[in-house]
Amino acid sequence: MATEKKPTTIKKYANRRLYDTGTSTYVTLEDLAAMVKRGEDFLVCDAKTGEDITRPVLTQIIFEQECKEGQSLLPIAFLRQLIRFYGDSMQMLVPSYLEFSIDKLTKEQQKFRDQFSSALGVGGGPFTEPTRAAFQSLEEQARKNMAVFRQALTMFNPFGVPTEGMMTTGPTMEEQEGAGARKEGGDVAELKRQLDELNKRIDNLSKQG
Repeated sequence: MATEKKPTTIKKYANRRLYDTGTSTYVTLEDLAAMVKRGEDFLVCDAKTGEDITRPVLTQIIFEQECKEGQSLLPIAFLRQLIRFYGDSMQMLVPSYLEFSIDKLTKEQQKFRDQFSSALGVGGGPFTEPTRAAFQSLEEQARKNMAVFRQALTMFNPFGVPTEGMMTTGPTMEEQEGAGARKEGGDVAELKRQLDELNKRIDNLSKQG
């Protein structure tokens, strides 16, 4: 009977060097990033105290990747909003929502890859109807995730009582929904505008060629 492979233990020393106990070699953050991409699980512990420091090390890997030109995945607006959630009453829901969203994206990533590959392989310019369909799929998935998030929030706040940090004299639920609908429509319009702009640029490049 096959046994489940245990995560590799990585020891971090006071001099910040990382030691892979599985291969008996010193490794770098780049090596750990490569392990994550290969699906190899590991735990990082402080060599002196034995404390589990996997989370801060993974966060450091993300920081290193974000600093590379052209590698950024986290928009500034997202980072700012994430910071605002620390200490907020919504903080307990955010990890579950983010984990749910990334899990759904991971499970359906092949479908999105196929859609974008199809869009870029279609004649008449890369940003055509298949590309719009791909963006619409992403938008629809985001809406589904938000619906689940709102449902979870309702479970914690079934009577619509304002959460901590929100003013009780703020807009009503109807006003919030109306504002949300207007913002959603604006986001879609902005996306279409950007796609049209990209089409124009591609047409210009084609003419120049």
